[in-house]
Amino acid sequence: MTDVTTRPETTDHADAERAFSKSLLVSAVRCTLTYVLIPFVFPIIGFGTGVGPWIGVPIGLAAIVANVVSIRRFHRADHKWKWPMSAINVGIIVLLIVLVAVDLTNL
Repeated sequence: MTDVTTRPETTDHADAERAFSKSLLVSAVRCTLTYVLIPFVFPIIGFGTGVGPWIGVPIGLAAIVANVVSIRRFHRADHKWKWPMSAINVGIIVLLIVLVAVDLTNL
């Protein structure tokens, strides 16, 4: 039986870069939904009144998790860009926390 609690000590650079790309993709999807589709496109097709926060909260939380995973992978891989990428991820996380908080107040 494999011990699930043990993790490899290092991650390669490609894994770290893929995690960063995925975290940015999740954040981009959330922003596209929040600022383009929900306020402009959904009302045109008769859908979207009051659904923004219900969509925004889970996607925002998923984006936060993806950014944390990205930070961890960059550090495990000891990537040369780990600190600049961590700063970008932390900035995105702060913005996502604000957006999730706003969405929670609108529920």
